[in-house]
Amino acid sequence: MIKFLNQNLLKQALTHRSWVNENTKNNGTNERLEFLGDAILEFVVSLSIYNKFPNEEEGYLTALRANLVNTKNLSQVAEKLNLGVDIYLSKGEEEGGGRTNPSLLADTVEAVIGALYLDQGIEAVEDFIGKYILIDVDKKAKAPLKDPKSLLQEKVQSKNQGAPKYQVVSEIGPDHNKKFTVEVIINGKAGSRGVGKSKSEAEQDAASNTLKDMLK
Repeated sequence: MIKFLNQNLLKQALTHRSWVNENTKNNGTNERLEFLGDAILEFVVSLSIYNKFPNEEEGYLTALRANLVNTKNLSQVAEKLNLGVDIYLSKGEEEGGGRTNPSLLADTVEAVIGALYLDQGIEAVEDFIGKYILIDVDKKAKAPLKDPKSLLQEKVQSKNQGAPKYQVVSEIGPDHNKKFTVEVIINGKAGSRGVGKSKSEAEQDAASNTLKDMLK
């Protein structure tokens, strides 16, 4: 865990709103810190890649930044830091899988960044972001920057076909542990399928599988 001078700031950064609903004497949720951390994260990452890639245009930098600060990437940072076990959650949120929820974990990372800025200033934040978020910048810069759904849509529309549609084929499991299967529909014809813990994740997987099938 990151060392804080003011432990109360760290505690607030780890306090989910569901905990406050059950513990009314608590000082507040981490949502304000998340708001602050989101802005600081975007600034630090933007400045870093602006300097690192002087010949790249705005569109490239925007896509690269999105790949660095998206929910998936930030939730992986939370997992590295083992933040999930320390978050203050309600019993219901915990039973619903809150400690491993990617969106909740990503929000907590942003809140921690906001708290770290208030606790130790911008240099400490830059060190944190450099160590845990910008460390993969070279790898991500070499990978396709657009998500599979965006890439598939561009590929299909370049052939003068309509935009792909996504249809849920099945939805199984309890609310806290769903498994969705989604099918891509192109020009009215069913294509590849994908699975995920959310519709969005399943759609991305289906788009990725469709792109792979197109290369066969």
